[in-house]
Amino acid sequence: MMKKILIIEDEHSIATLLSYNLVQAGFETIIANDGKQGFDLALSESPSLIVLDLMLPSMDGVEVCKSLRQQKINTPIIMLTAKGDEFDKVLGLELGADDYMTKPFSPREVVARIKAVLRRASNVPTAQQDSSVPISLGELAVYPDRFEVFLSEKQLEFTPKEFELLVYLMENKNRVLTRDQLLSAVWKYDFAGDTRIVDVHISHLRDKIEENSRKPTFIKTIRGLGYKFEEPKNI
Repeated sequence: MMKKILIIEDEHSIATLLSYNLVQAGFETIIANDGKQGFDLALSESPSLIVLDLMLPSMDGVEVCKSLRQQKINTPIIMLTAKGDEFDKVLGLELGADDYMTKPFSPREVVARIKAVLRRASNVPTAQQDSSVPISLGELAVYPDRFEVFLSEKQLEFTPKEFELLVYLMENKNRVLTRDQLLSAVWKYDFAGDTRIVDVHISHLRDKIEENSRKPTFIKTIRGLGYKFEEPKNI
């Protein structure tokens, strides 16, 4: 069954070029020319992945991404940003985008990035698979085969990338992991040397599992090195 890609892009030439190359690569595509239409199609069409431009009429890309995540739609999102828009890149990641690409880009690069993101998403087990053995630390329990996380018996919501990062950290508890190690292990490809995506996702995890994200007890920052996942001392 063909994977369906939703392209939310108001520049007709870019949307058409992306669609052509994705169809040639074996994908089905849907195009939305403004943010509101794109948001509605994301809900009604259940695409496998969304390519989302930031600068859109009616509803910008940041608002589309934010609204989808608020609706618990965890479809992978690749954001398209203008060159040098560092603020937009970080903001997009903070709101739940899985990846970003900077214009101008080659269509082949976009197709390759989409395939990489879809591979990562498909490697995240689904809740239908049966497994009763969690990875546990203190009050935190993660069921890798069911895509479920519980903290003090309360279920938490995660995007596929956040979940994959959490599992990797817990599987390597008490080990100091550099940002480059996390980038390679979790994102599976060179993210153009930009380790900021790791910091943003670590921040997401802390917001969800830490009692106080500014004074983390699970995910510790090891200054000058990276991060370490450990069991809270008071448990």
